[in-house]
Amino acid sequence: MPIARRPLLALALAAALLASNPAVSAGAATEVEAAVDALTAALLAPDAAALDALVLDGLSYGHSGGAVQDKAAFVDALTSRRSAFPSIVLSDRSVSVVGEDAIARHVFSGETTSGGKTVPVRIGVMQVWHRDGGRWRLLARQAYKI
Repeated sequence: MPIARRPLLALALAAALLASNPAVSAGAATEVEAAVDALTAALLAPDAAALDALVLDGLSYGHSGGAVQDKAAFVDALTSRRSAFPSIVLSDRSVSVVGEDAIARHVFSGETTSGGKTVPVRIGVMQVWHRDGGRWRLLARQAYKI
């Protein structure tokens, strides 16, 4: 192996060891759980600045009915109160961290208000989070009917 490639190989091996280290993964998983909780709080009390800080510009936000929103549509629907969540409870939570990305899954139960009508909701959710500048931000979310 050429000498110039050795530092790159050592760096790649160190990154792989850190990613597979349970202590590092557990810490990152805790951070992702906190980001999921922050997003849940922002859904309950929408604030454009908080939502902007929690989601990436390339957001793909999929609903259980098939609609998909980009970041602008997602934030606008919440801050305009066209879509609202009077209550949210997350259960059956799990987080899997792979390097700078994480997959969070949970069951989302609560109520949603749209078009002046409040209805109960119970759906499965998968979120993809990406570590961006030291913080976890939502890249994608897909809900599905249970």
